[in-house]
Amino acid sequence: MSGGSQEEALKRALKFLSYRARSEAELRTKLTQSGFPLKIIEPTLEKLRSLNLVNDENFARNFALGRVEDRGYGPLRLERELRQKGIAKSIVSRILEEAFGKQEGKERAKTLLEKRFRGKNLSDAKVLHRAVSFLRRRGYRDSVIAEILRQPLGDD
Repeated sequence: MSGGSQEEALKRALKFLSYRARSEAELRTKLTQSGFPLKIIEPTLEKLRSLNLVNDENFARNFALGRVEDRGYGPLRLERELRQKGIAKSIVSRILEEAFGKQEGKERAKTLLEKRFRGKNLSDAKVLHRAVSFLRRRGYRDSVIAEILRQPLGDD
């Protein structure tokens, strides 16, 4: 589609939004890929913002909640995924503070570790390496991992 009207762009954007919530940057990319020019895309996004159908802060908050609660993601992984979705750094910082606070997810990481490695001997180097790798993949900082591994876990 070359050109296209704002009405067509709005219909296309609403179709994208019907599948799942999206960030403003994701919508901009989708509309650009669909062949709409920026002079059509920007007013379309403004209309969606005014209808509160696109709100990066709400999107980021809901996205973070799902990733943290359902998948156990830590701050590093969550930050990376939000930035990939085009969320502004200021919003990402606010969402990370809400989700993890000053503790950077220590309690959540400890709970994940207890659940995943229940009954395993973390003094065994191989098991310890797997535990550290597991938490790193989830997006926890090395300092958090080191701190929780020095503390006794639930089974001890």
